[in-house]
Amino acid sequence: MSDIRDVVVIGGGPTGLALAIALRQYGVDTTVVDKEPSTKREPRACVIWQRALEVLRDLGCADAFMRRGLPLARTEFHVGGRLAGVQPFALADTAFPRPLAIEQDDIESLLLDRLRLLGPDVQWSTEAVAVRLHDEAADVDLRGPDGRTRTVSCRWVVSCEGSHSLVRKTLGIAFEGRQRVNLQCVQMNAKADWKHPRLDDTNRIFINHGVSLIASPVPRGGTRFFGFRPDPDPLRSTPPEVAEMEELVTMAAGGADVRLTPTSPYWANRSRFQDRVAATLRQGRALLVGDSAHLWAPIGGRGLNTGLRGAHNLGWKLAAVQHGWATDALLDTYGHEQRRTALTVIRHMRRNLLEVPPNRPTLAVLGLLMPVALRSEHAARRGSVFLSDFASGHRDSPLSSGRAFRGGPGAPRPGDRVPDFACSAGTGPHSLHGLLSYQRWSLLLTGAGGSTSALREITERYAMPIGLFRFRRTADATGDLLLVRPDGHVGLRARATDHKALAAYLDRWLVRMG
Repeated sequence: MSDIRDVVVIGGGPTGLALAIALRQYGVDTTVVDKEPSTKREPRACVIWQRALEVLRDLGCADAFMRRGLPLARTEFHVGGRLAGVQPFALADTAFPRPLAIEQDDIESLLLDRLRLLGPDVQWSTEAVAVRLHDEAADVDLRGPDGRTRTVSCRWVVSCEGSHSLVRKTLGIAFEGRQRVNLQCVQMNAKADWKHPRLDDTNRIFINHGVSLIASPVPRGGTRFFGFRPDPDPLRSTPPEVAEMEELVTMAAGGADVRLTPTSPYWANRSRFQDRVAATLRQGRALLVGDSAHLWAPIGGRGLNTGLRGAHNLGWKLAAVQHGWATDALLDTYGHEQRRTALTVIRHMRRNLLEVPPNRPTLAVLGLLMPVALRSEHAARRGSVFLSDFASGHRDSPLSSGRAFRGGPGAPRPGDRVPDFACSAGTGPHSLHGLLSYQRWSLLLTGAGGSTSALREITERYAMPIGLFRFRRTADATGDLLLVRPDGHVGLRARATDHKALAAYLDRWLVRMG
């Protein structure tokens, strides 16, 4: 039996579901298959940072997530059994000033609800068993719940199936990197009898000799205890028992007695990690997203969030190429940008001293420096921006052109995420993100310079939708143009009168009509 589809997404986890939603919003015929019988029933990942919440807004489901999750206001840091200070999370210039505590089973359920509004359900209990690429298409052999195999032909196949990706292995794409040694993570959802009462809006991080622990509230009650410690027995794979988890929490918290009562349904986990990135994220008609493309230890909660951002990056680009609105070169920028993002995450996580179990000298340094850093508003803001992923951009991407000039040091440079600041446009006061859309590019003209009619004449030559808006943030805003990608990053920044730069940029990436 044979079917023909635009895109086959292998994997119905958060990344695969997010990508399928993005593609269907663009009207791309997308089939999602997964060998499991349903979405995850395990909590797993438990935080969504602010940039990923903006991604979910673009996918049409952020409101549902906010109703289900717990907005986090702060993290308390405890070093060597003493409170070192508090890191506030709240940020300006976004509709989502706080990160959200929400677990992966809820994440997948909400994404699946959104996907079903846009088309067919995931084909569950359906395993991709073979993939073959051709010049203009791909074939995917699928074994269904009845054990029979059928072939689906598609224009594109996307692997969102995890670290053991069939697509990556079939194509012989190297998974570059290595195993993390002497590091394990143990987790448990439980209610705690100890001196730190659970607060719905407060994370706690405990750092002590040879152990670090995150205690985070979860929406259905109780706390996620998430601990890192050395790994003397790498072959031990069983989940931690309550006694082991109590010992770890007691060590991290400075010796105070702790009693844990696991919540229902019971969930505990022990895991080890690898730091790996695929050598390429695209080979012909095949692409890799999420854990199929990159892996690292879950320090900082970056895995799920980076996967969602990768799906957001790829979705509009793949749709534009599939519809014939953009050149094939646009699709190659996904691999360039997402691979650099993954390598940056791995580099930062290896330097993260706040979650990796410290030795005694490191613990002593943290005990001295942490209180000072947490009292600094500048340091606190830098930490919050880093955690939010707002500082993670694509300045070195081929898709980023122009330079930063005028507008002050806070003005976005090519490749940067556009902040969601208040502004005035032709119809009155606006949030800037209210002018943008994931369904098109947006050409923003600041100040009084430039001709909107001349710019509209240029943008209307292209098949890809491009909105045009003149806005003013302050009385002295200068005449610049910012061409903003559908995913909210600046593609081109130029002077408002530089029509040649705009036309040259659009000709490089987009296809003219007729």
